[in-house]
Amino acid sequence: MEFSPELQSSSAEGVLTWAVQAFHPRMALVTSFAAEGVVIIDMLSRIRAGVRVLTLDTGRLCPETYDVMEAIRERYGMPIEVLFPRAEAVEAMTREEGVNLFYHSVEGRKRCCAVRKVEPLDRALGGLDAWITGLRRGQATTRTDVQKVEIDSHHGGIVKLNPLADWTWDQVWDYIRAHDVPYNTLHDRGYPSIGCAPCTRAVAPGEDIRAGRWWWEQDPVAKECGLHPAGHRG
Repeated sequence: MEFSPELQSSSAEGVLTWAVQAFHPRMALVTSFAAEGVVIIDMLSRIRAGVRVLTLDTGRLCPETYDVMEAIRERYGMPIEVLFPRAEAVEAMTREEGVNLFYHSVEGRKRCCAVRKVEPLDRALGGLDAWITGLRRGQATTRTDVQKVEIDSHHGGIVKLNPLADWTWDQVWDYIRAHDVPYNTLHDRGYPSIGCAPCTRAVAPGEDIRAGRWWWEQDPVAKECGLHPAGHRG
């Protein structure tokens, strides 16, 4: 599939409007309800009702993440499709390597992410033509080449949309404040990037935005969960 070159320089709203026209209803936003995700939800609510919203419940999320999920559901009146890992895979993994295997090795952490996040997402994307993410180039060194519209070869060649690819962190928050969008209150406590509770901590002033994710690991390139493979995706 080829895209108009103008799409890569379109506004976030422009990319989403094009996507809705091209792919709805075989399209979904996949979000962890971090700041970027709630911005996209608000934008979609202004473009068209009924766009699917999917989220991954790993079983290890922070309470504040559930709070913002409920706040979004009530604010926009939209159903949220919650994806869960396969129980038998979680049971086998924790029986073999313990409930906190992610602290023991990068391989253990990646296995946990694969079971709790990657496999459920793969199942969900199997029936779609396109998916939307909150990836931004400024989030990590592994994401500097994110494009607003891409072909996702890791999920059967479907279209991957990253409408906020060229946004800054300040732009995200300017939008949230301007439109009074509900957000995860952990952001107010020094958590710019939020994942599972055992794998996320607040960052100190001046630290990298992703420093609180898997903070015990030293290699920034390895700090990806597998949801967005191939360099910048994660």
